[in-house]
Amino acid sequence: MIKSVAIVGCGWFGLPLAKSLLEKGVTVSGSKRSQAEVEQLNVCGINGFRFDLDDDIHLASDEQSLISALDLDCLVINIPPGLRKNPNAYIARLEKLKRLISGIEFKKVIFVSTTGVYPPINGLLAEQDAQVHSEVSDKLLQAEAMFSDTANLCIVRFAGLVGPKRHPGRFLAGKKQLPGATAAVNLVHLNDCIAAVNRLIFEQDAKGTYNVCAPVHPTRQVFYVEAANALGEIAPEFIEQHGENDSVTGKLISSERLLTELNFQFQFSDPIAMLDACE
Repeated sequence: MIKSVAIVGCGWFGLPLAKSLLEKGVTVSGSKRSQAEVEQLNVCGINGFRFDLDDDIHLASDEQSLISALDLDCLVINIPPGLRKNPNAYIARLEKLKRLISGIEFKKVIFVSTTGVYPPINGLLAEQDAQVHSEVSDKLLQAEAMFSDTANLCIVRFAGLVGPKRHPGRFLAGKKQLPGATAAVNLVHLNDCIAAVNRLIFEQDAKGTYNVCAPVHPTRQVFYVEAANALGEIAPEFIEQHGENDSVTGKLISSERLLTELNFQFQFSDPIAMLDACE
């Protein structure tokens, strides 16, 4: 039984996840990189602790207190990759975390990853279809592999994230001559990410890798025109104009494993239905 959860990275996803766990009566500790942000976590009822994986002096001097903060029933690793800025920094941070937790036996470890591990090919892609196809995907798969020997591990791969302060109507608004009008949209709402990770934490039989992506895949043109209109923004224009009934092309991320093995139900199965629940 999971009664306590440590979340490394209480940001856009980690903070609302922590709040959802508190509502279940779970003890939650959560990390931020600055002490000022830690205090904000404490106000929410989260046991906040400073954890900056780029600060080696801090890591050495606070090692024991960090281990104590992380040594709970479940660990959620939610570190943003930031690979376009510094591809090697992500791996270095995870290596430091791995060393720090090497002596802890968790009942469950959740590693938050991304569907960026899938190549840009036509067709339905399931968990076993990940492969290196770029420098970014190489680092993402290295990160996942780093924790592959961790007991009770679940890797969760999120599709494109939307929700509070991430309204997709702003993503392409006003842009012209865009390619990929019929390319599939692979998105997931924050609420479904939180629900999915909660299921993985508390479902004893959950193990391995799970995609979390809305099962419906509209075309980019249909979706992003609709999304821009929802905000009153200028709709994007694509190089080739297509209608609503045109076939979807490109990669479609499958969440079938999550749906069938864990009987998961998405709150937002269709990205267009997410628009009213974004800001």
